[in-house]
Amino acid sequence: MPSLVVRNLDPAIINALKQRAVDHQCSTEAEHRAILAEVLLKPPRKSFAEAIAAIPNVGVDSDFLRVNDDHIADVFS
Repeated sequence: MPSLVVRNLDPAIINALKQRAVDHQCSTEAEHRAILAEVLLKPPRKSFAEAIAAIPNVGVDSDFLRVNDDHIADVFS
């Protein structure tokens, strides 16, 4: 299996990695592998346009009419 060497890491990153490994009760190397897998192998997020396009076309536009905020403020004053 290939290996990876990461040089010139900030000591704060090393310490955070070690603490996270302790929290997860595993070695620093295992935690490093888990972080890389979590970040790099998860499915890509939908773009905003894809999320909007996935909304079903139901209802009528009048359901989403903007309410005049000034009128609401007058009611609660």
